[in-house]
Amino acid sequence: MAQLKKSFGGHIGFENNVEYKLTDKNGNAKKMFSDNKLNVAILKFIRSFVKEPIDENGQVKEGLMNKIAAYGIRIPFITGQWSFTKFATNGITNAGRADISGLLNGNGSISVFSSIGQGTGTTAFAATQTALVSGVTAGGTADAGVHALASASVTKTRVTTTVTNDTAQWQGTVNETATIAITESGVFNADTNGDMLCRQTFSAINVVNGDSLQFTWKVQNS
Repeated sequence: MAQLKKSFGGHIGFENNVEYKLTDKNGNAKKMFSDNKLNVAILKFIRSFVKEPIDENGQVKEGLMNKIAAYGIRIPFITGQWSFTKFATNGITNAGRADISGLLNGNGSISVFSSIGQGTGTTAFAATQTALVSGVTAGGTADAGVHALASASVTKTRVTTTVTNDTAQWQGTVNETATIAITESGVFNADTNGDMLCRQTFSAINVVNGDSLQFTWKVQNS
């Protein structure tokens, strides 16, 4: 049992398991800054005392510390790199782990995970979290639990990481209709509220009206 727990906990949050791709209104790929471990550490430190660097309209607040809390320190090849694909690492919530156990046991009261939310919160991931800190819709307004990608817009598949079909994958695209600095994302088992399986934060992805942001989440279950 101890070995099973160790394996499950080690693999379910493997590194760089969430991918983002951004395109403009004409379908042209846009570069984003993909953070390395140094910038992730900088963000974690700065965000521990600079709270809410992004305002209620999805805009980064004025001031150097707010900008660092939103973006980190972007020095190509030192703190990351500009790329057409941005990678980040997720965190599995306690509620998510409980639901996984229930799904494995056939608990009919637990819904499958099928929705993706985006937000502007920068509070670090904690396993006790049950929702995004500041979820927003494609239009940039507070989502009130309505996630940016509902079940019908998310493609759910199994892919291979180590052994055949050992990884659950969710993929979908949000057609953004506002200017937003997006800094968090999560996977849920209902289009409104629901249990949050996993969440992550990252340096801001700046989107504008007409952009499309593709989310690809992966969780390895073995």
